[in-house]
Amino acid sequence: MELLYPSSWTEYELLDCGNFEKLERFGEFILIRPEPQAIWQKSLEESEWKKKAHAKFVREQTDKFRFTDDVKGGWSKNPAMPESWNIKYKYNSLNLTLRLALTGFGHVGIFPEQGNNWNFIYDTITDWKAQKPKVLNLFAYTGAASVVARSAGAEVIHCDASRPGLNWANENMRLNNLADIRWVYEDAFKFVKRELKRGNKYQGIIMDPPPYGRGPEGEKWTLQEQLDEIISMASELLEKKNSFFVLNMYAIGLSALVGLNVAKTHFKIGNPEYGEFFLKSAQDKDLPMGTFLRFKI
Repeated sequence: MELLYPSSWTEYELLDCGNFEKLERFGEFILIRPEPQAIWQKSLEESEWKKKAHAKFVREQTDKFRFTDDVKGGWSKNPAMPESWNIKYKYNSLNLTLRLALTGFGHVGIFPEQGNNWNFIYDTITDWKAQKPKVLNLFAYTGAASVVARSAGAEVIHCDASRPGLNWANENMRLNNLADIRWVYEDAFKFVKRELKRGNKYQGIIMDPPPYGRGPEGEKWTLQEQLDEIISMASELLEKKNSFFVLNMYAIGLSALVGLNVAKTHFKIGNPEYGEFFLKSAQDKDLPMGTFLRFKI
């Protein structure tokens, strides 16, 4: 089991975390956001946080331990803080530009810990001899991983149940002077079932399911109840050789062994990488950011 952090970032930094909050730099702007796992005390003084921050997200919900997409709130920001801005990520020959924005549920459009997975996806695809491998990104949000895979030369199908998320991902594609990502506005379960009926196969599957969620027609999703089923279907979609699989889970209380054991049930896995992502803090109190599983066949 590994502990990994995204070491390629220059425009993102975790400045401090504690008291259920995190102080982060995204490019030239510094934000305060809720963080349910930061149960320890802050290292910097509260006055220092306020002095540094351009904006702070204040939650309407009082449960500090729950942070999902249905949690609403609002931003308190100073005049210098824009509603949206761009950030850059560089790794080897990958030069990524991503749009960020202040959303009504505290997200900004990226999960910085995923930088390590972006590197894995980029390296895997660029190392392949296949001319244009086919990659499916499920629960794909604003599409950073989709853009990375497309930048590496893959044919990419991006599936998400959020129309604003798809529009945002399309903007990220255009910011990187790319084209031809296929956008699928649909519940991931329904799309995967249809792909199985069509007999389609993929060389790569990326999956970042939320702990809870709803499809375009109100379909309910809970990670614990449905992870086994969707990984089972994904195993039928993935080519049996020269392929890769990436699973992320951000659900407090779920070990990386959960994803590994579910995957072992449905895949023949040789040397999987699995463990926990974290963000390295400037104050030496590193922040856990969910679990990962990835492997190549």
